[in-house]
Amino acid sequence: MADRRLKDVIFYSLESASKAYRRFAQARLSAAGIDITIDQWLVLKTIHESADITLQQVGAAVFKDFASVTRIVQLLERKGLLCRKPHPSDGRRSELMLTKSGESVVRTVEPIAQGNRRQALDGIDAEEVARLRAVLKRITENCDAPR
Repeated sequence: MADRRLKDVIFYSLESASKAYRRFAQARLSAAGIDITIDQWLVLKTIHESADITLQQVGAAVFKDFASVTRIVQLLERKGLLCRKPHPSDGRRSELMLTKSGESVVRTVEPIAQGNRRQALDGIDAEEVARLRAVLKRITENCDAPR
């Protein structure tokens, strides 16, 4: 049977590729002197792209639970990259906004992230990427579908 060995299980290969990319991307951030983690970058980028987003929505976007996102947001606040203010129309929420320093980090990291993606996808053509995206979408749908 093909899936008897762990290295032959497709989900093991997916996790291996994902971890390798995260290590690679983190090393590139560190080499550029940028003092944030990949998870912190994802939170910054998500907030940058989405006005009026809640912590729960940030968590869903970056695949983290509420407690993890709260810790990341607190770290980003301490680093001066993000601020929280009371939401003007909903007292139960906070408004998440990047500071000028946070905006600067996003501008600095963006070309590094694009370079990371280019290098990771080197030798893989657009058709292969589209097919992979379609296959991954189908796996997600299969796992999310009620049975």
